Amino acid sequence: MVKRLKVGIIGVGNMGTAHAKGFMEGKVPEMELAALCDADPERKKVMTETYPDIPFFDNATDLMKSGLVDTVIIAVPHYEHPALAIQALEMDMNVICEKPAGVYTKQVLEMNEAAKKSKGVFGIMYNQRTNPMYQKLRSMIQSGELGAIKRIHWTVTNWYRPQAYHNSSAWRSMWATEGGGTLINQNPHQLDLWQWMFGMPSKIMSFVSFGKYYDIETEDDVTAYFEYDNGVTGTYITSTGEYPGTNRLEVACDMGKIVIERDQMMFYRNVESEREFNKKNTSPFGRPECWECKIPAQGNGEQHMGIFKNFASHVLHGTELLAPGEEGIFGLTVSNAIHYSAWTGGWADITNFPHDEFYGLLQEKINSSTFKKTVDTQKVGDMSGTY
Repeated sequence: MVKRLKVGIIGVGNMGTAHAKGFMEGKVPEMELAALCDADPERKKVMTETYPDIPFFDNATDLMKSGLVDTVIIAVPHYEHPALAIQALEMDMNVICEKPAGVYTKQVLEMNEAAKKSKGVFGIMYNQRTNPMYQKLRSMIQSGELGAIKRIHWTVTNWYRPQAYHNSSAWRSMWATEGGGTLINQNPHQLDLWQWMFGMPSKIMSFVSFGKYYDIETEDDVTAYFEYDNGVTGTYITSTGEYPGTNRLEVACDMGKIVIERDQMMFYRNVESEREFNKKNTSPFGRPECWECKIPAQGNGEQHMGIFKNFASHVLHGTELLAPGEEGIFGLTVSNAIHYSAWTGGWADITNFPHDEFYGLLQEKINSSTFKKTVDTQKVGDMSGTY
C-alpha cells in the first residue's frame, strides 16, 4: 500500500471545512484526513456529525500529541499562525500554514527559525502559484526571454467585499484580531506572486486609506510604488471598495509587454530588443516591429488541492516544493512595508526592514484603537479562514 500522510486540520471554518471535504473525497491521494480540531462547540457539532469517524479535538496541543497525525494544516485567524506552526515544527511535524504566514515579520522570522531546526517539512498555502499563467510568466523572466524588466503594474480591485462581510466575524478588519485589512487578508497571494516572479523591491512608498469605503479601522484602498536597485519600478493598486473591479498585471520589458487579464495572457513581442533597436534606429518616429502573441497558458491550476498534492509528493518522493513556508516572509514584508510607509509618511527600506519598529507601530495601533466593532451575531464564525 502506498504510504499517505496523516493530516490533522487545526481550525474548521470555511477553509478548514473545504480542505476536509477535499481529503474525504479523495482529491489528494497521498493525504488522509486523520483528525480535526477547533475550539468552537458549534463547529465541533457540525464536523462530528459530518465525519463521525474522524477524531475531533478541542485544542491543537492534544491533536499534535495524539500520535494520529504526522502533518497539520493551520487554518485559524492570522495572529495564531506562527505560534501553532512553531509548536508543530518543534515536534518535528510537517506543517502547511494558510496564508498569510503571520501578521508581522518579527513573529514570522521566529517561525522560520523553528523550521530550520525541525525535521518536519514547512509549507504555505500559496495556491496561486499553481496558476499556469503566473508559472509561465515566471519561467519567461527566468529564461531571459523578456529581456530586462522595465516597469511592473498590477491593479487588483476585484476583491470587492461589502460591509456585511466585515460585520460577519468579530475578528475581521481589526488591528487587534486581524492585523490589517485587504493587504493582510485578500492580497497575500498577489504580493507573494509579485516577489516570486519579480523578486523583492529595495524600497516602497505607499498611500493608504483606512476605512475609506467601510466602517472599519483597517485599510481598504492602497496605492504603492516599488523601486528596485536595478532601476525597475512598479505600482501596486488594490481595494475592496470597487465594483466591478479589475485584475490586470502589466509587465513592460525590453522585448515588449506582457499583459495578464481576464484569464488570458498576451505577449506583445518586439522582434528585437527595444534597447538594441534604439541604438541603431535613425528615424525620429521609428518603432520596433511588434507581434501580438496569445500565450497558451490558461486556467487557474489545481489551486489548494495542487498545493497539497505537491506537498505530499515532496515529503514522500522528494519532488521540489512549490510553496516553501519559509517564503511567507517575503510577501508579508511587502505588506508590512506598505503599512509602515503609510504610517510614517516616508520610504520603507525593504533590504533592512525595521522589524521591531514595525511591531511597535502595530502595537500602538492596537492600544490606541477606539473603534467599536459592529458584528452580525448570526454570522460570527461562519467566515473564519476565508478571504
